[in-house]
Amino acid sequence: MFKGRHFDKSVILLCVRWYLAYNLSLRNLKEMMAERGIDVDHSTVHRWIIYFSPRLLECFNRKKRQVTRKWNLDETYVRVKGEWMYLYRAIDNNGDTVEFYFSKTRDLRAAKHFIHKALAHHGRPQRITIDGSQTNRIAIMQSDAEVRLQQDGKPIAIRSSKYMNNTIEQDHRRIKRRIRSMLGFKSETSADITLAGIELIHMMRKQQGIFASTKALSLKAQFAALTA
Repeated sequence: MFKGRHFDKSVILLCVRWYLAYNLSLRNLKEMMAERGIDVDHSTVHRWIIYFSPRLLECFNRKKRQVTRKWNLDETYVRVKGEWMYLYRAIDNNGDTVEFYFSKTRDLRAAKHFIHKALAHHGRPQRITIDGSQTNRIAIMQSDAEVRLQQDGKPIAIRSSKYMNNTIEQDHRRIKRRIRSMLGFKSETSADITLAGIELIHMMRKQQGIFASTKALSLKAQFAALTA
């Protein structure tokens, strides 16, 4: 993953981790590295974010523990190039992240794409709680019907409750807290990849990875374990 890189692996991982985890700008990181005697341009750090975030997420997903069969599903808003776009998210009843999906639109097609992605990676849940969105309800029903053509089992139970869905609203806030300091994304591609990296950090903080150690690992230790 790091072969042929001018900078040491530890420097790259430090910049990627700090940017995704904390309210720092790319220029903040450039200054912080300069204080450590490391001359790296902010554009280089940005390229590291774009290149390494998907690869780190892929490694983490192979170690991600299994989620439960009761999910909460919702979408939240993200500003990109001055326009609102959407981040679909689901967590289980333990608060663990099930899946996420960034979309330019908020419609049946986007909702179904998200549901299909979640079902493909985690199987069919017993129940999904939504906030009353008819689009999400139809997406779940249609996606579940398509999957059940090849599988046996009861339909996924759908529960509509704004109050019961407060848990995922709280979970959104932890993601948006990091996004807010970025003052908006400049492109859809950058938004998609960076959001995935932020979600990766969020799952790490929830200790959703299964590593060799029996104790909870810091973000630094988890990054090191992924790239060992």
